[in-house]
Order: sequence, then C-alpha cells, then structure tokens
Amino acid sequence: MKVLIIGAEGMLGHDLEAVLKREHEVSTTTIHTMDITDLDKTVRTVGEINPQVVVLAAAYTDVDGSEERADLAYQVNVLGTRNVAVACQNTSSALVYISTDYVFDGAKGSSYQEYDPVNPLGTYGKTKYLGEVQVRDLLDRFYILRTSWLYGLHGPNFVATMLGLAEKMDQIKVVADQIGSPTYTVDLAEAINHLIKTPAYGVYHVTNSDHCSWYEYAQLIHQMKGVEVELQPVTTEEFGSPAPRPKYSVLDNYHWRLQGFPPLRSYKEALKDYLDLLK
Repeated sequence: MKVLIIGAEGMLGHDLEAVLKREHEVSTTTIHTMDITDLDKTVRTVGEINPQVVVLAAAYTDVDGSEERADLAYQVNVLGTRNVAVACQNTSSALVYISTDYVFDGAKGSSYQEYDPVNPLGTYGKTKYLGEVQVRDLLDRFYILRTSWLYGLHGPNFVATMLGLAEKMDQIKVVADQIGSPTYTVDLAEAINHLIKTPAYGVYHVTNSDHCSWYEYAQLIHQMKGVEVELQPVTTEEFGSPAPRPKYSVLDNYHWRLQGFPPLRSYKEALKDYLDLLK
C-alpha cells in the first residue's frame, strides 16, 4: 500500500518508517516539511502524496507542558488532528490516530477496555481525546490506537532518563503508585502494520503485555543493565508534577484480542531487546 507517516522524526515515527517500508511504499513528513496546524498546507501535502493510509504520529506529548501551554496542546492535538482528518477525507485515506491511556482517570482500579467511559484528568489527555472525537466525527475509515508509556531508540523516554540519572545521582525518587504498561515503539509499529492490512476499523488498545509501577519499572531497568543505584519509592503527591496523572491506566487489549491479532509480548522481553540495542 501507499502509506504516509506524519511525524516521521519522532520516536514512534522512526520505527514506523523502518517497519512499514518492508512491505509498503512509504512517504514521510516532519514538522519541517508539514506543520499539521496549517490546514491548507496539510490538505495540499496529503493530496499530492495521495496515500491509501495515513499514520498520524505527530502530537504535542509533553504532559506537564500541556498544563502550561494549553493553547498549543489544543492547537496541535485537536485542530491539527482535525486538519489531517480533513485531508484524509479529500483523498479517501484511512487514518491511524495514536491516542493515550491518559484519556482515563485511573479510578476504575482495573484494566480499561476500549469502550469504557473516558475522563481525562489533565490537558494532555483531554486534547488527545478531543482528537479522537475529530477523527470519529469526520471519517468513516479510521483506527484509533490508545497506547501507553512509550519508549524507543529515537526519542526521550523513561528508560533513558533512569539510566541517565543513575550516572549522576546516588539516589533517585520514583513514583510507586502509578500503574501502567510500558510499550516499545518497535512492537507498536509492528502492530500498526498488522492492523492497516485489514479493514478492521475502530478503537483499539495496543500495549505490550503485563504491567508495573514506575518504581518497579525502574528497578527492572537498572537490574537488567547491572546498574547500582538506590531507588526511593514515593507517592504521586510526594513527587509533585504540574499535570495530574491516572493512578491505574493499564489498557486491556480487548478489541485487539477479539479481532484475532497476536498479543504483544511482555514489556519485560521488549525492554531486554531495547537495552541490548543500547549497548
């Protein structure tokens, strides 16, 4: 197929390009070649490429920064998504929209299925959900993928942060009461490749299997790398962040399983592969 990746310079975008070009004719844009907040340029660029599938990997993902720059988060995540959806309307392209576990408030206390009610706590989650609404309202053919705790080789992430802090500090405070599923961007890219080859449109939760707290995740990272550092578990309140975050945002990949797609491997296996690449 002819596939366009918007936001190819990002962490997920890099891995998407590597995975998708094995089977498809792939075109890419970056913030330097197409700003999705520019409606006219977005419609014109997508029209010139005329893809069968568009993957929107561009977003404003700074969770804390979204609280301070709410207008920018709204402009990119909501209006930018609207612009891409309009462009897809004109070319009859299917759209893959990457969303987040932060559309949920974490109060359920168990894993979230695709059709559980959303209730985002912060600006980032709100704007990503409103992006979902734009996609649903404007398009008939779309894949909305909610994922969580992304990490990969081509961008800042929790794993790299923990390893970097361990080189400079003897003790690291890590939040122990937020639970989620770390997800490797390579595995997510492979899942997207599975999905776009079918007309199984809709909302999907797609994460690596199993879950943990940030504290447990940090322990595993340092254990696998053989790094000696003292980790101090703290509560969300003790850690303090500008943006509120869900305490329990594990995503049940329910629709994915029912559709018959293979489950993504454990985050522990994926983390080992990622750390081996860092060597």
